[in-house]
Amino acid sequence: MVTGAGGSAGINFIDSVRVSSRPYYIVGVDVNRWHLELPKVDAAYVVPKAAEERYIPSLRKVIRKEKIEFVHPQPDVEVETISEHRDELGARTFLPSKETVRVCRDKMATNAKLRSGHVPVPESYLVERLPDLPRILGRLRKGNNPVWLRAVRGAGSRAALPVMTARQAREWIHYWQTMRALESRDFMMAEFLPGREYAFQSLWRDGDLITSACRMRLEYLMGNLSVSGQSSSPSVAVTVRSDAVNEVATRAVQTIDPHATGVFCLDIKEDSSGTPCITEINAGRFFTTSNFFARLGANMPDDLIRLAFGEKLPRRRRYDAVPPNCYWIRLMDAGPVLVRGERWRGSEA
Repeated sequence: MVTGAGGSAGINFIDSVRVSSRPYYIVGVDVNRWHLELPKVDAAYVVPKAAEERYIPSLRKVIRKEKIEFVHPQPDVEVETISEHRDELGARTFLPSKETVRVCRDKMATNAKLRSGHVPVPESYLVERLPDLPRILGRLRKGNNPVWLRAVRGAGSRAALPVMTARQAREWIHYWQTMRALESRDFMMAEFLPGREYAFQSLWRDGDLITSACRMRLEYLMGNLSVSGQSSSPSVAVTVRSDAVNEVATRAVQTIDPHATGVFCLDIKEDSSGTPCITEINAGRFFTTSNFFARLGANMPDDLIRLAFGEKLPRRRRYDAVPPNCYWIRLMDAGPVLVRGERWRGSEA
């Protein structure tokens, strides 16, 4: 069973599993009846939101009815809720520990724990009070670069905005307070990292890295329409191999949880000196484009299910499980298209 099956990340997780040669019976659940028409599932159910008391009982009902053996939660909020109630489901999961999920859901807590472990992270501060904004900006502003203001919790670059002044930050927070019921303490500010941005996807079991792969984000899905100019999901990404990224990502996961189990997806960006810094860790769920690596032979969603049942995996590289210089190109209503190397169909006019 896949939760959040009607979202892009859930759809692509299911697409990855369908690429496998194994005849999975897949049940998708989602809060949105319309979106459940999109994934390639064998059965679909509308469930309450994860914050509602009926959520876990609804999942249990579907699990019993469909004889579900394994549950993969995809949205962050559902990962957290299912993590806390994993022993009540009546089906297997392959999730990080409850504490690890809690820490990784909080970007400020993640930043603090990594910093204490001497893992490179952007200098960051929690916005305790609005009057603190000028002081925080004074610490973080470097040259003409802005400061990155973002929500402590949430996916998809939620409430993220580069700001230059305390007034900009204050008015952005005020908007989210009045329209979305957030408070100042729901925000953090971080130094702006001007370098390249990477996405490191990995599978772990009892503290051992099983396999991993890395891509670089080149263009953002509908980034031209967002206030921040970007989103967490790329419209264009390319596979890369970087020892520096591999090393810092591994150290980060081991610092967060020496007994890491499950999927860990890390957002990484270079600072002004080219050092890769961890900006967040998504524990227990995949990036939106999990089917990118699956199409290149590193089917980590399928591997995750096999690991949950203690099965032997196909031979995998611990690092760089996919070839470099492969492009994944997608738009909201087009693609995805896989391009290997620089074999572009378009020529200069």
